[in-house]
Amino acid sequence: MSYQLMSYQLIEFSVEAGVATIAFNRPDRRNAMSDDMRTEFVAALEAVARDKAIKALVLTGRGSAFCAGGDISGMKRRLAASQGEVAFNGWSRQQGVHHVQSFLLGLPKPTIAAVNGAAAGLGADTALACDFVMGTERSKFTWSYIKRGLIPDGGGLYFLPRRVGLSRAKELIFTGRVVEADEAIALGIVDRQVASSELLSAAQAWASELAQASPTALALGKKILNETFEHSAHDIFSLGSQAQAICYTSAEHRDAVTAFLAQSASKD
Repeated sequence: MSYQLMSYQLIEFSVEAGVATIAFNRPDRRNAMSDDMRTEFVAALEAVARDKAIKALVLTGRGSAFCAGGDISGMKRRLAASQGEVAFNGWSRQQGVHHVQSFLLGLPKPTIAAVNGAAAGLGADTALACDFVMGTERSKFTWSYIKRGLIPDGGGLYFLPRRVGLSRAKELIFTGRVVEADEAIALGIVDRQVASSELLSAAQAWASELAQASPTALALGKKILNETFEHSAHDIFSLGSQAQAICYTSAEHRDAVTAFLAQSASKD
């Protein structure tokens, strides 16, 4: 089944065979994240989360870039604000950034970032908020915040050390240097690399493969895995026990076990 969802201006959002595709669609701005685009993005993520027919998500960008980071107009407004408003305005903006990044991280379905070009600053953080990253020979990443006197505010301080280790994450964040495609694969920033002409179809095929699994087991397993470095082994065993009890009651588990038992019986 294929259908087009409600109309958006700054993103494209479609669903085919249970796989949603969200594409940032400001190619003339290298898909820089404006406040309006963030509003559309989180609305699309909420639609993915609540639609049980959607089993997985692919996130990509239109044009030559995945996402060039925060929109420059927001930086200009921040500098133009009066001294007494800067801190609260910044705090308010951060709430919006953190909401969408946390929502993407915790989405109870498999997510793949199909990075078609540059992923800079917030764009790099957004790619790593996904479960998996697929790139091409054109993909490149930079945590360039330091060049603006800032620190990563879209989750990079959390995501990047888990991908590349603490020391390498410090080096990439402290320098803001560009990581080209081959190094991104070597460091583990990118999980799979394909030709640029095949990127979207390959990412959607991977998402479709992931979508075949039990949505209950995927959602529960993902939530625990996202927290595994923050908990002891005892905590993870406890969370796993609770999740498994829920899985025991799911229709997917019952159907799979019934089919397995029937298959075994036919061989006796």
